[in-house]
Amino acid sequence: MVTVVGGMGSTGCEQRAREVQSEAELKQAVQQMIPAVEWATRLRFRQRPVVLRRSRAQVRDYVIHKFDDDLPPAELEGAQAAYRLFGLIPDSLDLRRTMVDLLTEQVAGYFDPDSNALYIPTDIDPSQARLVISHELVHALQHQYLNLDSLVELKRQNDRRSAAQAILEGQATLAQILVLMPEQKIESLPNFWDLRMALGGQQDQMKVFGSAPLWLRESLIFPYLGGAEFVRWFDHEYPGKQPYGVLMPISTEQILHPARYVAGDRPDAMAFESPGPDTVRYEDGLGEFEIRLLLEQHLGGDSAAASFAAGWDGDRYQVLGGRSAARAGRAGRVGRAGVAGGAGGAGGGGALQARTPERVGETALGRSDGPAIGDQATGGQRRTRRAAGGRPRGLGGLETGAGDSCHPRSALIPPLGFPQLAK
Repeated sequence: MVTVVGGMGSTGCEQRAREVQSEAELKQAVQQMIPAVEWATRLRFRQRPVVLRRSRAQVRDYVIHKFDDDLPPAELEGAQAAYRLFGLIPDSLDLRRTMVDLLTEQVAGYFDPDSNALYIPTDIDPSQARLVISHELVHALQHQYLNLDSLVELKRQNDRRSAAQAILEGQATLAQILVLMPEQKIESLPNFWDLRMALGGQQDQMKVFGSAPLWLRESLIFPYLGGAEFVRWFDHEYPGKQPYGVLMPISTEQILHPARYVAGDRPDAMAFESPGPDTVRYEDGLGEFEIRLLLEQHLGGDSAAASFAAGWDGDRYQVLGGRSAARAGRAGRVGRAGVAGGAGGAGGGGALQARTPERVGETALGRSDGPAIGDQATGGQRRTRRAAGGRPRGLGGLETGAGDSCHPRSALIPPLGFPQLAK
């Protein structure tokens, strides 16, 4: 070691000088961009964030730390069993390893609320640096008006967390366009969600993303594009307001259908009765967006899946039984799910059940405004399964967009870049 350092002393000094210069340039770029970010978000920095560089190995260490901290082994095992039972990931896929590899590949920078620091990988393409800085500065600013850590305080409320994530990433995506292209008229841009195929094609060039299941790919893109489309609509309909606190959407249904947000359409609260001798290993909900992916996975066709899923009005599932049974996913009562739907979802669940009879067993239904997605309820009835001795559990109020930490996608959502929007 000493010999190498001595022999390479001159080169090492030159490398260090370049790194110092690069870091100084990075900090200067951040300071120069702050006024534009404040203008784009209509918010002011109360404290300016620190900016630091990290190697790709350090980025991976951070991803692993956040993933393991936010998704403990027991929760990871339950979530992995659920998504295998639904057929959203293959039985052979190791969710932790895949997510760590995927996020390490995709992360172009990140903001850490605990240290109030913006981290930029040392190997980032210089042409992407301004895009990443503008995006992450928005998250740093959001942290000063929202408790971002509250996103991990509510447990097993995946859909609410996904909606909150869409607001945070959607606002950052929209703001970065305004920062990088201030002359751009946001209303003249195409529908953001319709751009996902182009983005998906770009991301397919990355090995891990290209080989990931549909659920993982679409779930990583949704907060940025689906969220940006909602935030654009919100800014037009509610000028001068921020989609925070009581104004933050509480479901992906509201993100996908802004009219339902305006109408105050809330998901039906659902709960299960005691499973008796069965052990509840894991419980959560999918939400309309993941129901759409579930239908697309098994039925094929994005438009049909979207039409069926539009009837969603709440869902809840449980993974039952011992670990070996849930791992195999073949016992009739290993998984059970409840879905409440409106008229738009008629027929979707029946077709889905025909495809997955072994994996989703007993079904519990909530109130329906029409035929249920599961094709087992009549309109206007409320048939909510209850926990033993309890009343149906409500979702409560959402003040700061809190969501579920115990979900595979909550550990870290990477700041994906959108060069096709920045050109």
